[in-house]
Amino acid sequence: MKTATLPSLRVEPELRQAAEDLLKKGETLSAFVEEAVRRDIRRRKFRKDFLAEALAAEAEAEATGVYYSAEEVLKELEEIVSQAEAKAKAAS
Repeated sequence: MKTATLPSLRVEPELRQAAEDLLKKGETLSAFVEEAVRRDIRRRKFRKDFLAEALAAEAEAEATGVYYSAEEVLKELEEIVSQAEAKAKAAS
């Protein structure tokens, strides 16, 4: 696969120095910036997908008239967590 470059980025010297001060041993500034971009892409995609699901759920609730109370949702989430904890405990 061919690689591509991101645009050059001009920043204040203080920002560059702050980034360099936090580099891990053997980590380059380029690797640091690349990971930051990847992380933000994942975060933004997650937010976009979450919002799309929320809007679809809202539309479904409006179309069907079926709504769930906060108590019902929390109870179901607690059950999911309990099942996951039991499964993790059984696996260990």
